[in-house]
Amino acid sequence: MKTAIYPGSFDPITSGHLNIIRRASSIFDKLIVCVMVNAGKNPMFSQEERVELIRRVTGDLPNVEVDCSNELLAEYARQRGRCVIVKGLRAVSDFETEFQMALINHKINPDLDTMFLTADSQYMYLSSSMVKELGTYGVELSDLLPSEIIPDFQERIESRKKQL
Repeated sequence: MKTAIYPGSFDPITSGHLNIIRRASSIFDKLIVCVMVNAGKNPMFSQEERVELIRRVTGDLPNVEVDCSNELLAEYARQRGRCVIVKGLRAVSDFETEFQMALINHKINPDLDTMFLTADSQYMYLSSSMVKELGTYGVELSDLLPSEIIPDFQERIESRKKQL
């Protein structure tokens, strides 16, 4: 069985992330979408909430499992057995960072390979940070986020505004 891990912070999961998930799930027998910790980010949703949001939008994909981890990706992958890391690339600038991470992960776990999927053109500009910024200004979100999670996102934006 060919297993892949698609790691990320997914705060929130965007339509671009979902596009990569759908495409990777058609390539691999099993795809684990893993919500990872990014020390450089202040998340809008807790790790558990992000797992729930991803489960909600991937429920129609029987070979997709959603998990979370606070450890190094290379170690998480080692515990899952032989697998491949899937990374989505939006632009050439993403490649340099992701290529460096792939080399580091392979150094830590020599059995670990990384596969890059380029974003579909309609998602090349899309990032969770951009969605959060646009959400604070009330921009239409239907092209940016899966429809199932837009109410959760809008509620969180409103709650954050009240705290300011």
